[in-house]
Amino acid sequence: MPHDPFHTLRGFAAAAEKTAEPQHVRKVLSELVALKGLARVHGTEQLQQAWRTVAGDEVGRKSRVLELSRGVLNVGVSNSALLNELAGFHKQVLLEQLQQQFAHLKIRDIKFRLKTELK
Repeated sequence: MPHDPFHTLRGFAAAAEKTAEPQHVRKVLSELVALKGLARVHGTEQLQQAWRTVAGDEVGRKSRVLELSRGVLNVGVSNSALLNELAGFHKQVLLEQLQQQFAHLKIRDIKFRLKTELK
């Protein structure tokens, strides 16, 4: 390859001189999953399933997991009456069940948010 000062300045020469070494399939797949955001989709489905397991079908139909951020499970609820009931009377039991049955999720709190579009 002829010496081209522009290639050197732009970093092309260094990149061309590097030899590609084989990578482990696990590393390549994890990079692909991260790049495409597939882990987040799977994670959200796993959280939704965990929520439905402890909340039950009726509450599960009227609510959905929004996100898990820093150990706080944010749950959208379809109406204010259900939000008040969950936050005031059922939060501690739901949290304990999530922590026991899904310890790997490391949920330390639940926050309920009104999301009227869930109706």
